Amino acid sequence: MPGSTDTDFFRRADMGDTKVGQGDEDDSAQVAQQGFDALFAGKDKVVAGSLQTRAQGMADRILPDSRKAEGHRRMAEPGSADQ
Repeated sequence: MPGSTDTDFFRRADMGDTKVGQGDEDDSAQVAQQGFDALFAGKDKVVAGSLQTRAQGMADRILPDSRKAEGHRRMAEPGSADQ
């Protein structure tokens, strides 16, 4: 369960004008390694990426889905990078 990762995803999805598309991105090699390690450790889930991404993953465990959905909507809304 990675956060925003340094790939071509946001460019290909035409999300360059969003907060998430303009924000900090986790290193793709680090995310891949953490996922690989989790797979071979038999883990069903892993929040991969930076310390900030992992902290957000911990907060997401206690936040209601409606609150998480609203936060994600604001970050992915077209034009949100300028706000």
